[in-house]
Amino acid sequence: MSTDPSTRYRLDIAYQGTDFNGWGRQPGLRTVQGTLEEALATIFRRAGDPPLLTVAGRTDAGVHAAGQVAHVDLSPEQEAVLRKPHGKRPPLPPEEALGRRLNGILGPVSDVVVTSASRAREGFDARFSALWRRYEYRVADRSARRDPLQRHRTAWVSSDLDADSMDMAAHGLLGLHDFASYCKAREGATTIRTLLSFSWREDPDGVLVAELTADAFCHSMVRALVGACVEVGEGKLAAGDLVVLRDEKRRTSAFKVMPARGLTLMEVGYPEGAELALRAERTRGLRTL
Repeated sequence: MSTDPSTRYRLDIAYQGTDFNGWGRQPGLRTVQGTLEEALATIFRRAGDPPLLTVAGRTDAGVHAAGQVAHVDLSPEQEAVLRKPHGKRPPLPPEEALGRRLNGILGPVSDVVVTSASRAREGFDARFSALWRRYEYRVADRSARRDPLQRHRTAWVSSDLDADSMDMAAHGLLGLHDFASYCKAREGATTIRTLLSFSWREDPDGVLVAELTADAFCHSMVRALVGACVEVGEGKLAAGDLVVLRDEKRRTSAFKVMPARGLTLMEVGYPEGAELALRAERTRGLRTL
């Protein structure tokens, strides 16, 4: 039985990544984590060390999120801050107070919002308990309607794209594989991933949307996979070439990595009940193929 007196809270977060230098805190740079942790430090400035966030998946500079998840551990002293009444109003439940206070500090028109704050279930770990992450990537080709209101979340290309060929190529990449060809290498990090789903659809405005789900994604993986599919859509690569490139397990210049602005983290999936802690324990082990 744990002797840790802290209480864990889950935060569901949305942000427009345009003006952030990614998720992870960096000295002298504006990041999502840094902005949220500054708000936490303000709330708990008289209640010990500022709490830190653990995130489901770090996003790169310019990448957006509609369903990012993080957790924060609060001490009894910090929880007491949340339980204090404001004026004549009765105190809110601590999870509701946490969400309201964070959003109050972030401001009414902030580019990062805490969409939900809740007390985490037993065994929950935002990073290691996650079963999968789902992303979407938006591409407008020459025939799509170019909407300037969507420019921050859409990549534009000047050619006509064959969505059916792109969808066929995407389906051929599914499964447990080493995706080193589609990842930016990081020392000590594995590139073995299970790509659970990858498909393309055309929205009513003509924008092509890729939807990808995997147990996890390595650095630049989604943008590289989308870039390879765009090459297929332009007729520069065949659908089967993407599998050949994947199985070579080395970086290539056969396709371009797409810009960050078209990418949005949509959702993170977690198991139910007692499976949370078990999943976290398993995920901490190095993936092997």
